[in-house]
Amino acid sequence: MRGKLIIVSAPSGSGKSTIVNWLMQEHPELKLYFSISCTSRAPRGTERDGVEYFFLSPEEFKAKIQQGEFLEYEEVYENRFYGTLKQQVERQREAGQNVVFDVDVKGGVNIKKYYGDLALSLFIQPPSVEELRRRLEGRATDTPDAIEQRLAKAEYELSFAAQFDRVIINDDLETAKQETLKTVSDFLK
Repeated sequence: MRGKLIIVSAPSGSGKSTIVNWLMQEHPELKLYFSISCTSRAPRGTERDGVEYFFLSPEEFKAKIQQGEFLEYEEVYENRFYGTLKQQVERQREAGQNVVFDVDVKGGVNIKKYYGDLALSLFIQPPSVEELRRRLEGRATDTPDAIEQRLAKAEYELSFAAQFDRVIINDDLETAKQETLKTVSDFLK
């Protein structure tokens, strides 16, 4: 049985990673596995090639772009690329894995366009930009400048919500987790 695809996108601070990690840890029956992306940056700490990422040189990455091998990719900084290889996703699907994409909104929209009904696209939305500000400030991991940049980006990202199959508003984490679980379970049946 070939695996299906679950795309999850959200502005920073919406709770996307918390919800995705909960689903993967607490619901092994769903057979969810992260897509293994590529990056042109060097491995950090204990990261291993083919486990956390496939590590490519900027030249190798650009060659794969030219050959149309990516489902989606982004040049985050000059020569710092991240992307998802079509062939890797197909390998995971052939192995019966339901592949989870924790990606930015543009990547999410591109993957959905490519796979259509084989993919479920979820947009995790904060209840408001003010609540998002409160969460980002509460993390205490960003400078005030960085928070303003994240909020400006979030406003832009929120404009993509209608392009997703389902919008889940995370105003209560437990409710958002249960709603995500039900949506994903129904899709995988």
